[in-house]
Amino acid sequence: MAEGRRLQQIGRTAKDPVKLRRAIVVLMSAQGRGAPDIAHLLACSQEYVRGVIHDLNDLGFAALNPKWSGGRPRTIGEAVRRHIRLTALCHPRDLGLPFSVWSLAKLAEYLTATGVVASISRESVRRVLREAHITRQASKTWKASTDPEFIGRMRRVLKLYDTPPADGRVVCVDEFGPLNLQPRPGRTWRPTGRPIRLRATYNRPARVRHMLAALDLSSGKLVYRIRARKRWREFLSFLKVLRSRWPTGRLYLIMDNFSPHRHAEVRSWAAGSGVELVFTPTYSSWLNWIESEFAALRYFALNGTDHRSHTEQGEAIAGYVRRRNARAVPKRDFAPGSVIRSWTGYKTNVA
Repeated sequence: MAEGRRLQQIGRTAKDPVKLRRAIVVLMSAQGRGAPDIAHLLACSQEYVRGVIHDLNDLGFAALNPKWSGGRPRTIGEAVRRHIRLTALCHPRDLGLPFSVWSLAKLAEYLTATGVVASISRESVRRVLREAHITRQASKTWKASTDPEFIGRMRRVLKLYDTPPADGRVVCVDEFGPLNLQPRPGRTWRPTGRPIRLRATYNRPARVRHMLAALDLSSGKLVYRIRARKRWREFLSFLKVLRSRWPTGRLYLIMDNFSPHRHAEVRSWAAGSGVELVFTPTYSSWLNWIESEFAALRYFALNGTDHRSHTEQGEAIAGYVRRRNARAVPKRDFAPGSVIRSWTGYKTNVA
């Protein structure tokens, strides 16, 4: 009776389908049903039914547990797998082939043609590469800096990030845009096969706007203004806004080498207003901390939208910035583990 109750409990609670099926076979046998009847009701063979019953008699309840095996042995050895991975990492033209990128079909065909394997499917090639964490990745560009003072300028910026001066405030400044009135592709959660459809545009008569923005590292908050142009006049006006916002102490403004930033009028005003202009090395805007904020602004406030007026687009940006500033925290630890902190000379192969 105890064994019967245990079998009934397994039949009610077992989550593994194999264990549940075997328990049902034993219960039906205990109720007096023969192997042909059980096989007919469960759509299995009589040999399976008799095997389960005999195993239970020999091994007890352990016979109900599934015995998973490791599956079929690998037909592709480790040496062949290494060859496949190395071939995938080679440029096809270096191997005498008239194309510049591999597809799974072309790679499988090449491996077979060169005798690496007798035959191999595209799925097998994909699995071999996936196990080695080799995936299809988009090509990216990197513009090497031509600044002969790269190391000195980079270290100056990093020092301001790591140890802000006690006599002032460090602020990162840059322009974001142009802000066109256009449908912007983006990603959102939708039912499969039913994405949001945006209109196509051929004419954009509303012209563009430009966003001048500043990131205060001590508070983590963004300050911005949207203007029709981004000449030195608009830039100087924005710097005056920053100076009036923080009237005391020295301002250390980190910015790139855009020509309005270096205009004589801007430099003259900065020298007489307690503002130090700290320029990043040429082609090194990635050192400006505000760039990461622009990436988040584009992703959360603009991607996937189709604003029909600059007022509407400006309200979307304002709403995002207000929410962001309400949750802002001070900015600390810029790229703490990056290799740039150990450079003694500029390296062009940093991509």
